[in-house]
Amino acid sequence: MDAKPQNQSAPIIANRPASVVMKLARMGSLHQSRLSFMRVLLRRLKAENWQFRQVEWRIDEQGVGVASYEAIGPERTYTLVAFAHDLPAEQRSDRVIAEAWDATFTLHDGVISQADIARLAANVPRQEAGRISGQEFVLSRANRSVRLFDYVVTCLANGQQPDLREIESVGYLMRTTAVYGSGKFGAADRALWADRPEFAGSFQPELLAVWLIRSFTIDIVEHMARQRAPDRAIRLDPDIRRRIGVGNSTGLGMAPFLINHPALIHAWINARETALTRVRNLPASTAETIDDLAHLAQRALRNAAEWTTDSLYQQNKTAGLRDDLAGLIVYLKKFDPATDYPFDVIYEWGARQLSLEGQEQLVSLLIDSHAALVDDLAATMSANESAYFHIDGSITIGKIKAILDDAYGWVKHINYADDAAIARVWYVSEEKLEPRLGERFHEPIEPFEQPLAPGRDAVAARACLDHWDDAKPIASFLLAHPEHRHIIRRTQIVASLPYAEIQDNTIAAEMRPIDLLRCKLSFFGASKFDPRSDRWLRITMYQGAPFPDELARLDPDDLAYPPLPS
Repeated sequence: MDAKPQNQSAPIIANRPASVVMKLARMGSLHQSRLSFMRVLLRRLKAENWQFRQVEWRIDEQGVGVASYEAIGPERTYTLVAFAHDLPAEQRSDRVIAEAWDATFTLHDGVISQADIARLAANVPRQEAGRISGQEFVLSRANRSVRLFDYVVTCLANGQQPDLREIESVGYLMRTTAVYGSGKFGAADRALWADRPEFAGSFQPELLAVWLIRSFTIDIVEHMARQRAPDRAIRLDPDIRRRIGVGNSTGLGMAPFLINHPALIHAWINARETALTRVRNLPASTAETIDDLAHLAQRALRNAAEWTTDSLYQQNKTAGLRDDLAGLIVYLKKFDPATDYPFDVIYEWGARQLSLEGQEQLVSLLIDSHAALVDDLAATMSANESAYFHIDGSITIGKIKAILDDAYGWVKHINYADDAAIARVWYVSEEKLEPRLGERFHEPIEPFEQPLAPGRDAVAARACLDHWDDAKPIASFLLAHPEHRHIIRRTQIVASLPYAEIQDNTIAAEMRPIDLLRCKLSFFGASKFDPRSDRWLRITMYQGAPFPDELARLDPDDLAYPPLPS
């Protein structure tokens, strides 16, 4: 932790250093907060009074057909088109290589025509094998929860509400296995919509699509229940409905994202750390604010109590989180609100007493309890990455060496001559053109390795630079050694953006890709992470959030954690 200045009545607390924050174990313990992109999106939709309507519902008694939903904003309208399919149970798969799904989707720019629906019907159900156009921003697909979908249909058809405990144990009726955007499979390039105010930030079209997909999952179970028992079927109770989110399966294809986008990950982390620092620097508080924080911690504890997983690794982390939150609640109940710099004191207590999982949950709670202080930071969570692509070739080799020594000082603790330190290889699969992770000493894949080990590459570049004159420009070195261009570029980025680099070995034998996945997904706003191995996990999105018909009267941020029992 940064030391506080001596002989000064008021502490001036800086952002946590990258050496603390940018470790994989901590990044793999992050939780959603009010800066997470789903919550930012819903706040914007509510503030701008967006309107929503189901335009089309041509779904037959077998649950097959097409539906569409419009999101109508101050300047533009977007349409989610959903295709429902009759998928045999044996074809249902979480794998990205699946070729059939229960439902497929696209987000269309504008009010859609029947001609466009016909065009999309020939392509969207085929997913990667089809093509959408620059009129579409998102391509997605989803499968039913084998356990929950039929159970809810049966309950509703029998005129009964499903048991909330069953809902909470799964959390979703369908889970997406891919949400593609930004030019993939013919979709509009990001440049076509990046300047639209409603999409300011990160992944806003994709998350709008997922929120509308959630409405479709409710509509289709209620439809199936009516088809089964038209005279007896009922609709889901709104309080139960709200506890249903959208599931998602995410694997290695997304894991290198944080490494490949250093300027963007700095923007995300920096916003979160700045928010924490603002809260810690508050000189005083009130008993009411401390009570509100304790109440929020109680709701987070309920969320942790409902967090189920088959992963022993995550079970242990979640058990520790429950103990941490229980201890935090006791601490806050006894906390003196007249304490100077109370939230810094609370944070420092957590840093000493809680696990990494608990510490980062506390960070999210501190951020969530100070909306007016932090919400403006959401506007800073994007980056013009092309601005950082240029390499300043005039910088001297001596200066680059000094920057390398500073920015990559953490590699001194890694022995890259040890096989365990270089055991993994990131490569791109020929079949799916997506990142994969292999074993360097057991598979013939090293010739296809991707540059996703910045620490190792920094060591190699630094060793090579030792043979060059410090006064020469780095351009002369790169002309002779173009293999080091990528790490010299990263070095210049990290010099000005301290959270741009993960300060851990991303090819070590003990590295867990799910730490990378969880970090990214926490910024999306995901909850209840369920690792299925060290390489892929399931999550829940929008659980607890309002539906389109509720957004005008409910606060989406207040619903981010489950309510306490009356």
